Amino acid sequence: MRRSFSSAVRLPLIGVALMAMGSIAWASIAQAAEPAAAKTPAPSGQAVYEHWCAPCHAPGPGHPGTQSLQIKYAGKTSPVLLERTDLAPQAVAVFVRQGVLLMAPFRKTEISDAELAALTAYVAKNFKSK
Repeated sequence: MRRSFSSAVRLPLIGVALMAMGSIAWASIAQAAEPAAAKTPAPSGQAVYEHWCAPCHAPGPGHPGTQSLQIKYAGKTSPVLLERTDLAPQAVAVFVRQGVLLMAPFRKTEISDAELAALTAYVAKNFKSK
């Protein structure tokens, strides 16, 4: 059985057309998903603090960050981060990204830049520049 040239060319062209239609469909799905991701609400500084910081820095016994600052400041400054008036947002950001003493640094995969901005605003809400 002999195939004509036109039938031999037609089959690959159908495959190419199906692949092109599939690519267009995937592109449409990806574009439809982008606006949903763009509408992600801004992170809550309080939520970031409670998840990452409070286990060590909340008030009371059993919080090693608070206990360490209590020893370091010997009553001259509050060891509770949320009560501090001397923590500038920039300082909080440096401590979070670089760590300090026994506190390990937090990577962007743990606390994103947007979460860090919300966190620094929350922790430094009582900051009073001198």
